[in-house]
Amino acid sequence: MSVRMIQDRLADYGCRSALEEEQALREITQEVVLAALGRTDFFTQAAFQGGTCLRIFHGLPRFSEDLDFTLATTNFSFQLGPYLETISAELTAYGYALEIDERDKAGAVRTGFLKDDSLGGLLRLGYRSSTGPLRKIRIKLEVDTHPPEGARYHMPILDFPFAAAVRVFDPPSLLAGKIHALLCRPYTKGRDWYDFIWYAARKIVINHDLLSSALDQLGPWAGQGVATNDAWCGRELQATIRRLDIEHAREDVRRFVKPAEIRSLELWSEDFLIAQNRKLTGLA
Repeated sequence: MSVRMIQDRLADYGCRSALEEEQALREITQEVVLAALGRTDFFTQAAFQGGTCLRIFHGLPRFSEDLDFTLATTNFSFQLGPYLETISAELTAYGYALEIDERDKAGAVRTGFLKDDSLGGLLRLGYRSSTGPLRKIRIKLEVDTHPPEGARYHMPILDFPFAAAVRVFDPPSLLAGKIHALLCRPYTKGRDWYDFIWYAARKIVINHDLLSSALDQLGPWAGQGVATNDAWCGRELQATIRRLDIEHAREDVRRFVKPAEIRSLELWSEDFLIAQNRKLTGLA
């Protein structure tokens, strides 16, 4: 019956390619993982953030790969392992045969990988390759045990595969995390810019308390006590846009969107992104 639930959920996606089936199965698996965590005390300590959070709870029209969490307060003794065991038991009930790779050895970030190449053999996949093995479903979980201060949360209910409460960053806090990534990530990630455009279209406000704390903790402004505001963000984002390899950014995001979305990527240019920055920050 549990495998049938996964099959029915997959049918809702209306996939039109093997890539879309792979993305849909990953997202379904992510939802099962979140629901499993909701049955534990995990969300009394931690909150869900990042692009997958934006996708599942706010309707971002691109797929995402990882599950990113942060503790509400610093706790270097936090261990991810027991929660991975709970996730494994839950996913096994839905037909998965998981490999778990836990990397909790050092540093502030606890990391685990979930891998499965068995579920595809139990499902009817319309675009399954007739030659070669199915690609593994691979999901990375990360938990920041030393979070910046200032995040705000809400607690929506995830309704698949069963009702579960999940503590998530509110949109202004999610945006603060995204701006931190745009300004501090040492490489170009087109998905960051796709999300930036999504936020700008909705005129989400920035949680500057969280952004200032994050910048003070990690990146080029670490330890400088920068207190951000919209004007500061506008200037720094514009400078970043002027250095951006837009073609590389466009190519990075292409495989995470449906074909109907791809044409909109052709609009990306320096002038276009600067206009989105103006929407978001009010930069003159």
